[in-house]
Amino acid sequence: MWFQSGRRRDLCAVLYDAGELRGQKLKTRLERYYDLRIDPQSFYGTLDALVESGHLERRTEGIYDVYALTDAGAGRVESYYEWLAARVENGERRTADADEVGDAAGAADAGGPVVD
Repeated sequence: MWFQSGRRRDLCAVLYDAGELRGQKLKTRLERYYDLRIDPQSFYGTLDALVESGHLERRTEGIYDVYALTDAGAGRVESYYEWLAARVENGERRTADADEVGDAAGAADAGGPVVD
């Protein structure tokens, strides 16, 4: 799965909205959203993993690294949004029951996360 953490998903969502951002500005926006400080080493490790997986591109602008989504990254954000919206549209929460197996299969078909 390409989103191995919520942080990866949220970084991509911020970049989807912003277009491109310097690393520090991206970190600041995410910290404001989470309302907590993110360890820089962990944060930049997450960015590196997304670059290596082909979901982000990085370019150097002076002394700064600037990040943007690739087409693949944007596609994954859109796919996740569609998967999540389909679940929220019902307007009601369901509890775990016999439909779990069907939901997991549907999530896999839709490109969404499958939880074991």
